[in-house]
Amino acid sequence: MYKIEFKDFFTYSFSLDCVIFGFQDGKIHVLLIKRAMEPFKNRWAIPGDLVYPDEDLTDAANRILVELTSLTEVDLHQAETFGNPNRHPQGRVITSAYLALIRIADFHAAASSWAEEVKWQPIDELPDLAFDHNLIIQSTYDLLKKKMRTEPVCFELLPDRFTLNELQQLYEFVFESPLDKANFRKKLKHIPLVEHAEKQTNVRHRPAKLFSFDNQAFQRRSVQPDYQFKL
Repeated sequence: MYKIEFKDFFTYSFSLDCVIFGFQDGKIHVLLIKRAMEPFKNRWAIPGDLVYPDEDLTDAANRILVELTSLTEVDLHQAETFGNPNRHPQGRVITSAYLALIRIADFHAAASSWAEEVKWQPIDELPDLAFDHNLIIQSTYDLLKKKMRTEPVCFELLPDRFTLNELQQLYEFVFESPLDKANFRKKLKHIPLVEHAEKQTNVRHRPAKLFSFDNQAFQRRSVQPDYQFKL
């Protein structure tokens, strides 16, 4: 049996992986980079890297995302931690996933540093990724699904002004189930939405009404004892 010495507890490395979700073409997408260095050179992966010894975790997450994808001003939140001893071929590396939801059209991702390429990949069409990144994405996606049942995080993925059909498509994709249009819109009565005078433009079908989420109204309602966000 391996004898553990005190110095062994100071030989681990720590990394952060940035799981960035967006919604387009009716599907949840995740941002990937193509690695231009070993290990797993030329494989797709989540944007991630080691944390510097004197670096705060939040600062590290933002630095890593900027260095590899050029994305700035992304609201990152710490999610799950992954620590399988064999998850990294070069030694013991514990990693923590940081989650962000963005409107893809509002950002421009570009490969930088040792990232050769970047791309938005549909969550249901993932290739075999580097390290344990398939597991990290799935676990973080499961967290997103839980949040979408009780928190208005869906509106962070939709355009600032969206159609009710887009909102329904998002929920149908995430929960892998078709929703009855009439029943879904009944549930929206409890959600503070602002209906705008203008409608869709440049569409071949009949233009639909546009809505936006009223966050201030939601904050006022959320403090009421009986109020629940549920779709």
